[in-house]
Amino acid sequence: MRQISIEKIVEAVRQISMSAAYDLGKDVVGAIEKAKNVEESPVARGILDQVLENSKIARNESVPMCQDTGFAVLFVELGQDLQIVGGDLNAALNEGVRQGYKDGYLRKSIVGDPLERKNTGDNTPAVVHINIVPGDKMKIIIAPKGGGSENMSEVKMMKPSDGIQGVRDFVIDRVRRSGGNPCPPIIVGVGVGGTFEKCALLAKTALLREVGSRNPNKLYADLELELLDKINKLGIGPQGLGGTTTALDVHIETFPCHIASLPVAVNTQCHAARHKEIVL
Repeated sequence: MRQISIEKIVEAVRQISMSAAYDLGKDVVGAIEKAKNVEESPVARGILDQVLENSKIARNESVPMCQDTGFAVLFVELGQDLQIVGGDLNAALNEGVRQGYKDGYLRKSIVGDPLERKNTGDNTPAVVHINIVPGDKMKIIIAPKGGGSENMSEVKMMKPSDGIQGVRDFVIDRVRRSGGNPCPPIIVGVGVGGTFEKCALLAKTALLREVGSRNPNKLYADLELELLDKINKLGIGPQGLGGTTTALDVHIETFPCHIASLPVAVNTQCHAARHKEIVL
């Protein structure tokens, strides 16, 4: 059985904690450039230019692209034939976040208690999702999530009779009510099905997909494009100042659900759509 040390996991998480804050993905940069070329509003085009310039400075100078460096959300695919030696996996993941946020001079945004509001001082604990998969490798994805975009997210327990039109209406209404709060242009993650908590997780993992990718099911692929078109006709625009670029993409993920349920979740991501992964 292949083994991996805790020290290696800590270092890997430390590295991707920093690179996620500095290096905006090529798919997102490409989508913003494409949007700028078709944007109708001069003000909006200027904002998109500034977003692109900001991402370039962040990458070249290794500084955060946004002052809100987010809640560290970790998705771990753990091979069932991989043995972790030298300590506790969850402790290692959190230590990697702790070191990355300290060494990278990233803002510490986590309070230890939701009501007492005392900052933990090191951006831990992280939110960790672990999935056991075949094989002897480990993939770690970090997706730092800013408060502005996360606050514009919502779960709705719909009736099966609400159907696809109900899903359309809910997603578009959620984006409309969000306005400029999630720092558009946004990426909209939608989870459909499962249970209360499962559809929320689907919506968040939908944000990890490459911008421009489509759901393999034609029904949902078509719905993604339809929602993207309607959202961009809302007129919210970059930073909420008007224009035809409110969203860069809409990603839908689904899961089977109960005969009496139709859970739907929307998880919004700002234009700083940060996520990095490493395979160990």
